[in-house]
Amino acid sequence: MTFTFVTLFQNIIEGYFGDSILKRAIDNNLINVEYLNPRDYSLNKHNKVDDTAVSGGAGMVMNPQPLYDCLDDLKQKDMDVHIVFLTPVAKQFNQNDAKRLSKKNHIAFVSGRYEGIDERVIERYADEVYSIGDYILTGGELPSMVMCDAISRNIDGVLGNIESLDIESFETPLLEAPSFSKPANFRNNSVPKEYLKGNHSRIRSLKISLSECKSKFFRPEQLKKHIIRTSYEK
Repeated sequence: MTFTFVTLFQNIIEGYFGDSILKRAIDNNLINVEYLNPRDYSLNKHNKVDDTAVSGGAGMVMNPQPLYDCLDDLKQKDMDVHIVFLTPVAKQFNQNDAKRLSKKNHIAFVSGRYEGIDERVIERYADEVYSIGDYILTGGELPSMVMCDAISRNIDGVLGNIESLDIESFETPLLEAPSFSKPANFRNNSVPKEYLKGNHSRIRSLKISLSECKSKFFRPEQLKKHIIRTSYEK
């Protein structure tokens, strides 16, 4: 899988791939990371990539020319590249999207800056458009890194233990049950006793109950989905 980051600020992203799971994925040739800077395609003598909005108002907008030429160049090199734009004005990214996108061969993330990207660029090149939440960031680099991380985890071989995927939050409607490491008793604070008895059936039952409690408190809509799902399965 190749990830191409179309960004004005490559340095923001590069460091994230220098350690841990994603670094190992790169070292093992499971993922490849590339960068394209729209500024390198600007025809402006000062390499500007932004301009005032046609409609007026505060702030600048990324203008179309550098991005048109940048993305044209990208598609000439790989016609099958799947281009994703990051913007608050979009569908919210979720785990099912991450699993589906992990089957692609090449994904490009286009990160906006300033007051956003000229809509004509999005209409021409976007295969998909995503938001990562109902809040505003200073640019699309962080959302693109979030998506890349979530997608990469679902690529075969990236995680050391593939079973890790099966127990994570959002693989089912419920949030994941609490996790505990050894020692079982730390500073007079013990893990649930049922975890120590070796009865896997009862441990599983307790984890489901704890997941339901967490979901009810933090994400009641997920608990509702779980109740509907289990009622259909009966």
